[in-house]
Amino acid sequence: MSNQGIKDHAAKLPRGKALLHDPSLNKGTVFNATEREVLGLQGLLPPRIFSPAERARHVINNVRRKSNDLEKYFYLTGLQNRNESLFYRVLIDNMQELTPIIYTPTVGLACQEFSTIFSEPRGIFITKYDRGRVKKVLKNWPRKNIRVIVVTDGERILGLGDLGSNGMGIPIGKLSLYTACAGIDPNACLPVMIDVGTNNQELLNVPDYIGLPEPRLRGKEYDSLIDEFMTAATKRFPNVMIQFEDFGNLNAFRLLEKYQNKYCMFNDDMQGTAAVALAGLYSSLRITGGKLSGQRLLFLGAGEAAIGIGNLVSSAMVKEGLSSEEARRNCWFVDSKGLVVSSRNDLPEHKRPYAHDYPFHKDFISAVEAVKPTAIIGVSGQPNTFTPAVLTAMSKINERPIVFALSNPTSKAECTAEEAYRHTDKRAIFASGSPFPDVNIDGQTFVPGQSNNAYIFPGVGLGVLASEAFRVTDEMFTAAAKSLDEQVTADDLKIGRIYPSLSRIRDVSANIALAVAKVVFARGLTAMPEPADLLGHIKSTMYEPTFQEYV
Repeated sequence: MSNQGIKDHAAKLPRGKALLHDPSLNKGTVFNATEREVLGLQGLLPPRIFSPAERARHVINNVRRKSNDLEKYFYLTGLQNRNESLFYRVLIDNMQELTPIIYTPTVGLACQEFSTIFSEPRGIFITKYDRGRVKKVLKNWPRKNIRVIVVTDGERILGLGDLGSNGMGIPIGKLSLYTACAGIDPNACLPVMIDVGTNNQELLNVPDYIGLPEPRLRGKEYDSLIDEFMTAATKRFPNVMIQFEDFGNLNAFRLLEKYQNKYCMFNDDMQGTAAVALAGLYSSLRITGGKLSGQRLLFLGAGEAAIGIGNLVSSAMVKEGLSSEEARRNCWFVDSKGLVVSSRNDLPEHKRPYAHDYPFHKDFISAVEAVKPTAIIGVSGQPNTFTPAVLTAMSKINERPIVFALSNPTSKAECTAEEAYRHTDKRAIFASGSPFPDVNIDGQTFVPGQSNNAYIFPGVGLGVLASEAFRVTDEMFTAAAKSLDEQVTADDLKIGRIYPSLSRIRDVSANIALAVAKVVFARGLTAMPEPADLLGHIKSTMYEPTFQEYV
């Protein structure tokens, strides 16, 4: 930037305390002497000037001194509210260590405490009382160039259930990962909570609960509010991609079906979870041998995550040569009442394609023994349900049983990594939704894989934004899953890890974005001409936290 350009830029900045209160501009004690003089900061900061590296080292040391993960979360989100560049620098440089703090499992604890810890408004809250003026509410957000919205109604937060407005921690955390994992500019991100009440009586009894202390809105009024939000958001922010997050089963399936061919949107619980699970299956098969179409999967749980995985896996099997019916016959589900079979008359629409003509089994262990799956996938939110008997049975059926305990947070996992390895004679290929530590049994160390949606949705979003796509399709998630599998190394597989290290996540996301963008251009889902160097174009759009000199 020329000297005149720097002066012009400095003239547009807020000054003094106003500058220090803008987290996108504030550099704290990194402001140099000239900046402090010109921008009215003299006396408002301690006198010593630090380098960005010194401040980043200070922050990570402070994090490590905190007594528990929730305290670490409070400290880091406080930093995010003060100094975004420093927050993202530390997060990007310490992804393996800090992702479990910023997101699962710690974000679940933070959501449970969200009303207690709420201090800085970060995002937009829309309520049923805003019907007819949602566009006006969105105009209150100071930035117009929003490219990504993560929206929830708080009904099904992780495996914790209905947390109402306390669920705002989820969109905030997801968007932090969009920036850290895939370089989406934080100024282009907007968390949204659509508060339509809560049916969680414990929250309704809490005096400091920040949300509407009313029962959940249902029916036509609810649909009208969501419709108005989708219309208003896409008009206010014409190039936006909207990610639905943690909606309950009652609404998630039908809203995805209603909107996916009309707006640039997706549901991460269904499509993102499906893609990361499919990638894990592809990587597992590099250990066990065989094709995806030859696998038999048994799911514990039959909600949006489970059916989403089943749908994506089935479509991938079809590409390997099976008919749709044959592919679905390889996917079996156990819900709260037992095995999903055609003789049951209590099945909602989304389960019926997987209701096989087969004897009913009441419990999961009998279903395992009858179906004889090559993989069990837990998305039930019910902890300790992959019992020693289940795991032992899997080890008798398979030389290398695939065990995915995907429920979040860690307290909801169907089994621990150690249980999976121990009760399968160390032969399990294991992945979980939240991270587990390395496991040492009889001198042998196993590194559990984490089937973390952070491997998928940031890269998909980057590909959609960089290619200016106007739709998000299932084919993009299949491409993302294949790309993720391709980035698992032989060394990863040797130690039992079926996903790449999170320390490589920005490169992983860029390559996933490339795979997604290729689908966009191949299917004509954009008006943008395809760049000659598509990967180079994608990387050029990625935000990097810098400490730009303003003067």
